[in-house]
Amino acid sequence: MSNSFLKQPKSVWAVTFACVIAFMGIGLVDPILKPIAEQLNASPSQVSLLFTSYMAVIGVAMLITGAVSSRIGAKRTLLIGLAIIVVFSALAGLSNSIGAIVAFRAGWGLGNALFIATALATIVNSASGSVAEAIILYEAALGVGIAAGPLVGGELGSISWRGPFFGVAVLMTIALAATAFLLPASPPAGRRTSIIEPLKALRHRSLATVAVTALLYNFGFFTLLAFTPFPLAMSARQIGLIFFGWGIGLAITSVFVAPRLQRWFGTLPVVMTSLLLFGADLAVMGLYAHHKSVLAVGVVVAGLFLGINNTLITEAVMAAAPVERGTASAAYSFVRFSGGAIAPWLAGKLGEEVNIQLPFYVGAFAVVLAVATLATGWKPLSHLRAPAAHSKVEAEALTAADA
Repeated sequence: MSNSFLKQPKSVWAVTFACVIAFMGIGLVDPILKPIAEQLNASPSQVSLLFTSYMAVIGVAMLITGAVSSRIGAKRTLLIGLAIIVVFSALAGLSNSIGAIVAFRAGWGLGNALFIATALATIVNSASGSVAEAIILYEAALGVGIAAGPLVGGELGSISWRGPFFGVAVLMTIALAATAFLLPASPPAGRRTSIIEPLKALRHRSLATVAVTALLYNFGFFTLLAFTPFPLAMSARQIGLIFFGWGIGLAITSVFVAPRLQRWFGTLPVVMTSLLLFGADLAVMGLYAHHKSVLAVGVVVAGLFLGINNTLITEAVMAAAPVERGTASAAYSFVRFSGGAIAPWLAGKLGEEVNIQLPFYVGAFAVVLAVATLATGWKPLSHLRAPAAHSKVEAEALTAADA
């Protein structure tokens, strides 16, 4: 890393700051799920729709982000995305019904998709130094945002469940102003992207296999994220601290551990092992769902496995089919988020109508199915079985995967 790594243009720092806030949105609402349910007389499955609407819109929007950016340019796409987030996060904070919050979270998802899908390319194009250094900067924003989201959500949520929504609106307004004034104008791309291209890319069996694998393990991931706060039954600050530990673990293993494991053992073996361990973690959480200490430790431990998996499986997408990286990422994200959007609602429903153990068992079973699905692609994805150096497009893959 060169000595000029931190001497970036102001425009780069503006976009990086916005990235931190955008990635905070992943875990920001976890600490306030239970307070929202209590104060708005909503059930766990109804509150879990905050994740469902958000993820479903992101999944569909991933089909259009490339088409939008290639027609109006990166800066305008970023500004539109940021503006949408500001408006809909503020409206969510002003809402007095669970239905309204769910609807506004959907709008928030659209803004996040437009922003995140364009952010890395903007940082790489504007940063000084090498591409690798620009990606490290982006990864740092990713790690800080994921880790800080639950912590900030817990602190603001201890004041009011509306606090995290207003906090995002204020911070994103600052990011919007900084991006508007500091980022130079960017012209539209030379070639206009079609929204049909990601769907056509799914004809490749290798890409479809990885996408369906991600859809299935998302059932476990969003069970953890959307349902665990209810059996934990703790304060917003306490849940925020637990998921802060989850975010720290995810950030550390995604950036530092996953590349080393990939070099030693290869992408597919590491992904399958991390998924099996995550499935076992969910099964243990289901078995001891009435013990809060076990659930808390299970959440933190899951972050370690998810960090490894998210990095490597999304990088596998980039090498799964002979299509452009952006097209492969959009196709993968469409399947992963659109299909996985049902998981938060299903987990809440099972917890309400059966018992609090079943959602974790269903999540664990889905993760095991993900491993079995990935195993069917053992031959088509043979190039990912051997140990290899970590790719520099990791952060671009994570853009779609973790946003």
